[in-house]
Order: sequence, then C-alpha cells, then structure tokens
Amino acid sequence: MTWFKRFLGGLLLLILLAALALWLALRGSLAQLDGERALPALAAPAELQRDARGYLTITAESRVDVARALGFAHAQERFFQMDLMRRNSAGELAALVGEKALPLDKARRLHRFRHRAEAVLATLASDEAALVQAYTAGVNAGLAALSVRPPEYLLLRQAPRPWVPADSLLVAYGMYLDLQRGQGRDDIANGLLKQAVPADWYAFLTQHSADWQAALDDSRVQAVPLPDSPLPAWLRDAKVACSDCGMTDARDIGSNNWAVAGRLTADGRAIVADDMHLGLRVPGTWFKARLRWKHDGRAFDVAGVSLPGAPLIVAGSNGHVAWGFTNTTSDWADVIALRLSADGQHYRSGGEDKPLLRTVEKIEIAGRPALDFEVRESEWGPVMPEPAPPGQAYALRWVAHDAVAMNLRLLQMESAANVDEAVRLAAGAGMPAQNLVVADAGGRIAWTVMGAMPQRVGVEDMAVPQDWSDGRARWQGYLDAQAQPRLVDPADGRLWTANSRMIGGDALKLLGNGGYDLGARAQQIRDGLRAHQRFDETALHAIQLDQRALMLARWRTLLLERVLTPQFVAANGLADYLAEVQRSAEAARPDAVGYLLVRAFREQTLKTLFAPLAARLEAGGVKLRDLAFVPETPAWALIQASRADQLPQQASGATGWDGLLQRAVLDSRAELLTKFGSLAAATWGAENAGGVNHPLSAALPALSRWLDMPQTPMAGDSHMPRVHNHGHGQSERMVVSPGHEERGILVIPAGQSGHPLSPFYRGDHAAWLAGEPLPFLPGETAHRLVLRP
Repeated sequence: MTWFKRFLGGLLLLILLAALALWLALRGSLAQLDGERALPALAAPAELQRDARGYLTITAESRVDVARALGFAHAQERFFQMDLMRRNSAGELAALVGEKALPLDKARRLHRFRHRAEAVLATLASDEAALVQAYTAGVNAGLAALSVRPPEYLLLRQAPRPWVPADSLLVAYGMYLDLQRGQGRDDIANGLLKQAVPADWYAFLTQHSADWQAALDDSRVQAVPLPDSPLPAWLRDAKVACSDCGMTDARDIGSNNWAVAGRLTADGRAIVADDMHLGLRVPGTWFKARLRWKHDGRAFDVAGVSLPGAPLIVAGSNGHVAWGFTNTTSDWADVIALRLSADGQHYRSGGEDKPLLRTVEKIEIAGRPALDFEVRESEWGPVMPEPAPPGQAYALRWVAHDAVAMNLRLLQMESAANVDEAVRLAAGAGMPAQNLVVADAGGRIAWTVMGAMPQRVGVEDMAVPQDWSDGRARWQGYLDAQAQPRLVDPADGRLWTANSRMIGGDALKLLGNGGYDLGARAQQIRDGLRAHQRFDETALHAIQLDQRALMLARWRTLLLERVLTPQFVAANGLADYLAEVQRSAEAARPDAVGYLLVRAFREQTLKTLFAPLAARLEAGGVKLRDLAFVPETPAWALIQASRADQLPQQASGATGWDGLLQRAVLDSRAELLTKFGSLAAATWGAENAGGVNHPLSAALPALSRWLDMPQTPMAGDSHMPRVHNHGHGQSERMVVSPGHEERGILVIPAGQSGHPLSPFYRGDHAAWLAGEPLPFLPGETAHRLVLRP
C-alpha cells in the first residue's frame, strides 16, 4: 500500500502544480493597475486611476495622449471583446473559432465592411485620424504588456491579432449591424404581404398603433379600421405550418432616454436619463471612463461610457452638455428590385444595362483551408441572398454602405458648449442614426436625430422593394443639419424617446418606419414625466426601474371578464390560475406568477392568429419576425370584433373566438407546467433569469459558473421602462446633469474587466441587479498607474 499512497501523493502534487501553473498563467494576463509603464510616443506622462470597482480616470496633457492611454487600458481589460466585435463586422470570426462561424461570416462579407473601413480611414479629418492612430498604438502596447495572452485565446489555442486603425471603425460598424438589423429583409417581407392581401388589409396590419402614442410633438395617428371583408387567405390558413412562428413583438434592441429642463428642478439644473438596451453579456458593451486633458489653455473633463475598440465617450457629460441615445428604429435602407438581363450578369439603371461587379472575399477558417466567397454589387449596393421573382434580384441600398455613415465626429460632443452646438453637429456624425437627447448647464434641453439621413427622391413607398431602373427614384445625397428634424426647448420642459414613433407630419415622411416599437414603453415614460412637476436624479432613476405592466392590463381584463368564465375554470381546474391572474399580474416582478400567465396567454394568442402569415412568409424566404408590423394592434382589433369570417382556419370551429382564447389559456398553461412543474414555480423571475453570460460559456459549459454572472430572477420586461427580456436589457443606466456630475448615476450590468480573475469582473453587477444608483463619477482612487513616454 505504501507505493499506492506515494502514487496518490505524487498525483495530487502534480494536480496542484498544474493548477498553480494555470493560475499563474491566468494571472499573467491581468491588467497592470499600479506602478509605472513605458508607453512610446506619449507627449507627457499620463495617469490611469481606478476606483474600487475599476472605473477608470485618465489624466493626460492632450486628447491624443488620452486616446493612446485609453487604447492601452481597453486592450488590457477587454481585448477579446474588441476582437470579437471587429471580427463580427468584418466577417472574420471563422478564423478564430472555426467552421461554425462560417454562415455568419458569409452574411457579414456581403457588406465588405473591412474594405469600407479602410476607404473611410483615408478620408477622416486629420484630428480624427490622429486619435485613431494613437488609440491603435495604445491598444497594441497594452496587449504586448500582458505577459500571457488573454485567457480566451488560451482556450481557443489562438494568438491575438494586432489591432489596426480600420478595426476601430469596424467596431462602430458593428453598432449598425446591431441597431439596423433589418438590412432589407423587412422590405422584402412587407412586399410579399402587400402583394398578397387587399390594400385595406395591408394598411390595417402595418399601421402605427393608435392605442399607444407618445410622440414628442403630441402628433397622433388615427387607427386604421378593421376591414369589412373576410380574413384574407394569407391570414386564414397555410398549406404547411410555420417552422419559426416567432414575431418581433417589441424592439428590445432599442433604448430609453429622456430629459427635463431646468425649470422642473429645484435649482435650475437640466437632467438627462439614458438606458441603452442591447444584448447583455460578460463583459458588458460599455466601459466606464473619465477623460481629462488640456487644449489651448482650456481644461476638458468628460465622463460616461466608452465602447472598447473606439477612442471616445459614447454617452455622458462634458460639464457643459450631457447626452444620451436611443435607436431611432426609422427606415435607413431600401431594397431595389433589380431588372436583370437574360444571363443575369447585368441590371437596368437609367435606361441602360450595367454590369454587376464581382468581388471575391477570402474567408479564413481555423483548422481548414480558406474559402472564396463572391459578392455581387450594383451601383446601389450588394445583391442580397434572399430569393426574388424570376428575372430579378434584390440589392440593398443601406446608409451603412456610404462613406458619410462612418466618421468620429461624435468626438465633438466632448467640447460642445450648449444644446445648440450639439444639435448642429448631429447631422454630420457618422454613426447609426440615433435619437439624441441633450441637456446643457444653462437648463435647456433638445432632441434631434444624430447620424446621416438620406434624401429620397421619387420614392413612393420605402417600406417595400422598389424599381429604380428608370432613374426617377433614388437617394439624392443626405440631408443637411437644417433639414433634420429637431425639437429644442419644448414647451413643457420634457423630452422622451423609446424606439417608437417620435414625431409626425413631414418629419415622419423623412424618417420612415423601420419597425417602430408599439409605443407602450414610451407612453409609460411620458406619463411618468408628466405626473410630476419637480425632478432630481433619484426621481428619473426611479422611472428607469418602473416595472408596472400597464400594456398587459387590458389582456388581464380580457382574461377576467371574458375568457375565465366560471364554467371554463371549473371544467379545466383553473382556480389557481384565476387566483394568480387576479393577485399578481400588475407588474413584472420576479415573484409574480400572474404576470407570466397573462404574458404567456397573450403570446399564445398572437402566435395562433399569425401562424398562417408566418408560414406564408417562410415560403417566400423570410420570417414573420422580419415584417415591420406590431402584432398587438391588429390582433387586439380582431379580438374585439370577433367576427366568425375573420377567424384563422386552424382556430375555427363551433367555439369560435372564445374557443381560440380558451385554447390559448390551456396551451400556454400546459407549456408552463411542463417547463416549471407547477404553477407556483412558474414565476416571471424563473422565466426571465439573468442571462448575462460570457460568449464562450455556451461552448464550455463546465466553465459557465466561472465565466457567467449568476442566473438571477429578473424584474422588468419589454413593454415597460425597466426592460429586461431573456438576455436583452439595460446595458447601462445613466442619469446626469451637466455641471453637477457629482450627483449623477451610472451603472453597467457586469464589470469593467473581461478577465474572470480581475477584481472588476463583476464590479457593478450586484448594484445593477438591485437597482442601486452608483455614482456617475469615479470614487476614491484605489489604483494608480503612470504611463511614461
């Protein structure tokens, strides 16, 4: 037995030594937090201070030195995240993770964003180009300063590729892919629907909601009435069932922001609140930073959230102006139905045939030979892969493909002195078009669209594929600052946006509809603002945490007053179901069973109503989720009318509409019981658990506890200010008054670092879960690193 004990002892020692070696290797890829480090090309020493949560303050002599130091810090804390973002935009993920990323790479290569980024670099203003070059040098210096490559590369057995200036633009292009994700599929889906149903049904299905309206100018749309005719075949039945019946019920990839003017605060301070909604992951999208430098005798001090991979503050405050964004969800792309020649090699434009240009993109794939992928392009944009009618092809005309769509003029927000300057610079900013809400230290507030807006000429219906072959329909450049919609100094001192229709009249015609949100969330925010006459940061933060289920209230009433009859409840053993709907459906609380029951009933009803439409669209090569419509509006009108000739065929029968609704109760309840085992366990928090995960944890489940944030039951949902829906939600919560940043609030979902051994990996997570208002500015310095030339 002695030899066996020695063997076990030796084996245990080897395991301990291996664990120690792994731990030391991982420690070698942690960011340097203290001491000194040489950083070539700095004009003067730069200081990096971090508080106990890792909130970074950079103090340097110039903005260029700040960019160099920020690149160093971003690389040390977040390089793998930066790498994924540039590769996602460029279509280069397969070179890192292998063949499973090939379909996504092909979809991305259609846009040739690396080629576009390199072309844009040559046209950047000199100050922007200098910042990108300095930031790039800082990134590579930060990466080289790690004694071991970041842990994700150890797992993938890959070496990180150096950063190049075009990569920073690719990170920005990634926001186009996130925020304008329709990319023409919505137009194709709308076109199929428009061709298949009568005009009155098309108008009814695709209308803006008249029930939930919260436009900034108080403009209102009238409801399109339910047509008198029977339900069209496309809505009544389908030859085959849909394989994917999911629909876009809400714009989770969106945001909330609002502002109050100084006359609504006790001391004349205007305040901005902003929470941008994105996919939640570890590390989070944003990196908190405070940047301080001098220029021409003036001191600059800008704080907020930066995007790792880019050398600027995206949303925040400069002491004079504070700003935040939401996605406009307007129409920034058109689909052109190309008229092809018989051989398919030419298309018609301006009365003549022009050749389709062909480019071969080489896609590198880890572990196997590279793949050649051909992209065909017209003068309007690339040919899309979606099927088109015989003799045609679809081309995508998208703002993101034009040079005007990309620059770093957002940097000018760092020096804007008031709302007038901020509004003027908005039109020239090369970024996905956003609702900019801005406040200044004088107590004023304003809204405008920040980003390039195309000037359409001869376009009759931008929501469906168009024929531009005769040259009459086209984009004629972009609108200048004076033509872009804006609202400065609103009469009631309040502004708000939440991805729904934000304005009417001629301005709406310029913006179009890219699939606006229902409007319930915006209305709840607006009504919350109008319910009070005095505000401070705490009051605005409370609106960000509002989880009341106001939109679902009418569905709860429908259940209680029409569907859950005594006979139906008794016949199906639904007494506990009824009790929970009565007791716990008023808010999206983690412990609420009733909320989940009403929500699931509504979703099942919508799925049943629109399953035939989903199947028809699938047959045309698109999905129901591509369609730019809000299912709530037509569904509610159909239910209220409850006409027998407007009932989907699979739901028809002796029991009619009441039977459809009762079946939705039973089916949704059965699904919840199967999933959770009992009704009592079917809480909204159990359904809507955390979901803040590392991108590698799905492939490496054994490491998920180490990599992911805990699976915590979450409050909030899509159609309310506190948005959290299965891994999508508030990627930051910011409330700030310019000039009074010490009173502000700033919280992110995870932490500052992407390294699991870092003390900052989970820095803000507990506060984000609890709705705790962390300070907008960094706290007391806990770590100090000096970078020297």
